[in-house]
Amino acid sequence: MTRSVYVASPEGQTGKSAVALGLLDALLREVGSVGVFRPITNSTQEVDWIVDLLVSQPGIEQTYEEALGVSYDAAHADAEEAMTEIVRRFGAISDRFDVVVVVGSDYTDVSTGTELSMNAQIAANLGSPVVLVVHGRNRTPEDVRVAVETAWTELQAHHAQTVAVIANRVDHESMAAVSQTLQCFGVVVAAIPESRVLSAATFRQQAAAVGGILVQGSERWMDRESLGIVVAAMSLPNVLDRLTPEATVISPSDRTDLIPGLVLAHQSGTFPSLAGLVLTGGYPIPDSIRRLSEGIDQNLPVVSTTLDTFATAERLSRLRGPLTKHSPNKIETARRLFSEQVDQEALLAAIDVSASEVRTPLMFEYQLMERARADRKHIVLPESHDDRILQAASILLRRGVADLTLIGDENKVRARASALGLDLDEADIVSNNDPELVERFAAEYARLRAHKGMTIEKARQTVRDISYFGTMMVHLGMADGMVSGAANTTAHTIRPALEFIKTAEGVDTVSSVFLMCLADRVLVYGDCAVIPDPTAEQLADIAISSAATARQFTIEPRVAMLSYSTGASGSGADVEKVREATKLVAEREPDLLLEGPIQYDAAVDPGVAKAKLPDSPVAGRATVFIFPDLNTGNNTYKAVQRSAGAVAVGPILQGLRKPVNDLSRGALVEDIVNTVAITAIQAQGLE
Repeated sequence: MTRSVYVASPEGQTGKSAVALGLLDALLREVGSVGVFRPITNSTQEVDWIVDLLVSQPGIEQTYEEALGVSYDAAHADAEEAMTEIVRRFGAISDRFDVVVVVGSDYTDVSTGTELSMNAQIAANLGSPVVLVVHGRNRTPEDVRVAVETAWTELQAHHAQTVAVIANRVDHESMAAVSQTLQCFGVVVAAIPESRVLSAATFRQQAAAVGGILVQGSERWMDRESLGIVVAAMSLPNVLDRLTPEATVISPSDRTDLIPGLVLAHQSGTFPSLAGLVLTGGYPIPDSIRRLSEGIDQNLPVVSTTLDTFATAERLSRLRGPLTKHSPNKIETARRLFSEQVDQEALLAAIDVSASEVRTPLMFEYQLMERARADRKHIVLPESHDDRILQAASILLRRGVADLTLIGDENKVRARASALGLDLDEADIVSNNDPELVERFAAEYARLRAHKGMTIEKARQTVRDISYFGTMMVHLGMADGMVSGAANTTAHTIRPALEFIKTAEGVDTVSSVFLMCLADRVLVYGDCAVIPDPTAEQLADIAISSAATARQFTIEPRVAMLSYSTGASGSGADVEKVREATKLVAEREPDLLLEGPIQYDAAVDPGVAKAKLPDSPVAGRATVFIFPDLNTGNNTYKAVQRSAGAVAVGPILQGLRKPVNDLSRGALVEDIVNTVAITAIQAQGLE
């Protein structure tokens, strides 16, 4: 049978689904194809939320039905027949995948006395090593160890091999002690902290739990997670002092004086944004209060319930929300916690999963996020007035990709983020009109540009420009890199960097590359965005910078200097320029695998390469393509992007002493996320 790994727990409420999701992500980055299987589910007639979540992830190519084994009822009716059916169903999908993630049962059945034994037998029959998940909430490190030891013994008794132990939902103060205590088991161990986000119910689920009806605000906002409860039965000033981010406020419905104040606080940007407001007792909102609330752009959802305040608070305090495919915030939080706390390389080695040579766009994107997360850098985003930047910032912070500074008026930025339903609590927001910073930046800019006649008065005006302000933060070490261009031109983004960040040592040319993610590999195309008609010397700079960029993103550089002629077969000024550039590169980087002039087909197609350049180490297997001019490069990358369905990541600027990257003004939110990750990795490379 195919390789597989069994995620099992000896109890309920361990957060096993979050661990399974993190493991699935780790596998998708390393192997060609991954499947999902759930041997026992609550009912084959109802949706299994874990299966539904896992098969919906990008890169999973199987149906929900294919992932299901048997129901609890079938297992109770005839255990032997159920085991046979489980093995048969597993076998039916196993040949299609390199690895299958098998998720154990949920302990929601009434008969749980032998549930771990049942999971152990299934793991043994499928030949699946076990990743054991226990919960650490309100447990001492010794309590956690005992829970693991008991489960380990049961698994061993049924010949199931445990290769990793993960204590999930651990109290933050016990993390180090729990990790240390679990070392005694001699396998891969990890502790993942308790997360309010992962256990939180959405405001929609809270409303349903109390029979609430939406009476005001945005229906769309009801899908946000609620991270706390505030009972508001006091005067407004005292309530405001007790508000916490993303909390649900419970208030008697006859205290209508609180409604406008809470709505205003939520919209203001100066108080925490809220999940929603529950009015208890069932009294209608007076027309005057309704008109007052409707007069502002209100998105805070307000629901009314006939329950009293005590009953409402009691129900909501006990409510937990499942991790489902409709929970993007929870999904990103689960991925981030798993990535930060689990040694994924050791875990994959323990379950004997070898990395695939194939590199899909999905794998490449995951690898970008993982590398950025591994050594978080500080990136500044100047264009906080653009909603795409705010949306990307929220995603980046949720994924833990980078620390962020947004440039703008803090109240306005936070109010807009609140209106969009975004969490930017972890972002720094700095005003480009901050007197202290403006003075500091102006003095530095005037010093650097004194030879151009720059005065301190002119400098004060210049550095207030968001591109200059953000670039100066990078120059002075207040940030590791900058990403801009969603709303500004390339020239506006790059000009400050050219003025005072300057080029890296040994490079005289700032250029760009696109990372072209094909179905099975990633190629580097340069220059496709900056220099219209490079000289031979500039082409050499572009080639050397592009090879260095390839190495930064773990692409072995095999450089093809492209032309309309291959080898010595052609002549003309354009060919001679490429020939001269190739010579310069060879002199400066003698160990670099290099070929030029060479045509694109000879660079990429082994069959053509064998006929034209049979002894070349680059022909037919090039990874870095250097175009003779911007016209050729820009058109080629767009042609490949559209006709081959490639994902083009970039442009990525190269050759600067510190990373500054430009966005297309048509950039999608995901493009911005990827560019920030790339900028962070470039900053890591400078160290």
